Amino acid sequence: MIANTNTNMRFSKPVAIAITAFMLLSVGCAATTRSIDPDESTIHYDANYDFSDKKEIVNKLTDSLLNTTLLGRETSKPIIVTYGIANETAEHINTGGISDDIRLKLIQAGEYRFVNRKQRDNALSETDFQHAGFVPPEQRVVEGRQLGANYILAGTLRSIEKQQPREFRLTKRKLVFYSMNLELTNIETGEISWADNVEIARESSQPILGW
Repeated sequence: MIANTNTNMRFSKPVAIAITAFMLLSVGCAATTRSIDPDESTIHYDANYDFSDKKEIVNKLTDSLLNTTLLGRETSKPIIVTYGIANETAEHINTGGISDDIRLKLIQAGEYRFVNRKQRDNALSETDFQHAGFVPPEQRVVEGRQLGANYILAGTLRSIEKQQPREFRLTKRKLVFYSMNLELTNIETGEISWADNVEIARESSQPILGW
């Protein structure tokens, strides 16, 4: 007689409950992804700087620059060179995205002209290449025709963080205050021809225990 080896695997009730709980927890912790419209991304997961803050800063400072009386005093479109935005916060923030977006909006508005400081060395190398005999004379760019900037656009992003004192509580609160200052400096005179700032304050609250 051949023994029946087809046996059913059975678990005790506590083990079965533990396995079921583990499976439910695994499903509940599964990562999900969804698309968000950048124009409506106002969700904040904590008090730190995020995409919506950059958008608010860019929009407010761009509007201020486009409405300044400086444009009415100039006989031609001001030529600007950007020298970046210093990050004096405690966070790793790519402030280049702020200055790039401000420059883009101002160019699209058609009220300002910009010199590309980051490409100066490349432009000089290309000019040297053309005048080294590799390009026909009639196709070479004329040297000494680059635009001279009238203004320097630069700024500083700062932050102040305040946390609750250490004591027993179920939630932890944090307040972060951001201040973004931007200045337009006349290169010829050194005068600050325009300046403005944007301030953002946000408080976050989260439970002490969680994942």
